[in-house]
Amino acid sequence: MFQVTLYTDGSCIGNPGPGGYAAILRCNGRAKEITGSTDHTTNNRMELQAVIAGLQALTRRCQVTVVTDSQYVVTILNACTERSRSNGRAKANLDLVQQVRQLTRQHDITVQQVRAHSGHEMNERCDRLATAVARQHCQAQGA
Repeated sequence: MFQVTLYTDGSCIGNPGPGGYAAILRCNGRAKEITGSTDHTTNNRMELQAVIAGLQALTRRCQVTVVTDSQYVVTILNACTERSRSNGRAKANLDLVQQVRQLTRQHDITVQQVRAHSGHEMNERCDRLATAVARQHCQAQGA
């Protein structure tokens, strides 16, 4: 089984407002960057969307370590990967939480939380990418 590290971050201008997300997959010395953006969203939705995009990019079952600075993502992933495979008590963003839950069933997931803006190279890269795509989306919308 492949061992993959998935670094994620989300960004929102205004919260709610235009947002962006970034996911970086690393496996066997290779890296793949994934970004996306949307109009009216929240930071937590973008954090979850980064996880979803990263997991959707995997084409086979993997051992995935998700590295995030988001306590929200850590809480959701831990609830989704418990033996019960429950949604925890999530009420907000239930549509995305359910997608995360489905995707975690396809992989062996562990979660590692890092401190935001602490110099962690890959977390900082995700932050820059997510912020950049959120700003680009905002500029494209003329906001």
